[in-house]
Amino acid sequence: MRSRFDAFRRGDVAWLLRTWHPATRPTDLDLSDGPRWRGLQILDTVAGGPDDDTGVVEFRASYLADGELGILQERSRFVREEGRWYYVDGDIR
Repeated sequence: MRSRFDAFRRGDVAWLLRTWHPATRPTDLDLSDGPRWRGLQILDTVAGGPDDDTGVVEFRASYLADGELGILQERSRFVREEGRWYYVDGDIR
């Protein structure tokens, strides 16, 4: 989760696509007019440990867009395949 947030901050589309599960990954991702991501707060985690193949992370991310501070809260689902974690999808709260 933290690496994906950092990738959004840096605009690293390649990393975001590489860490997105193929079943739900978009063909392209345009971050050119997105907000400026500021901070990340992890609110909850379910599973996602060394012996798990799935995990859930609920987070709150702050951003700046058009001079206004905003908050995005999402509950994200991840799956581990062949030792790598992939973002599957999430529910915005």
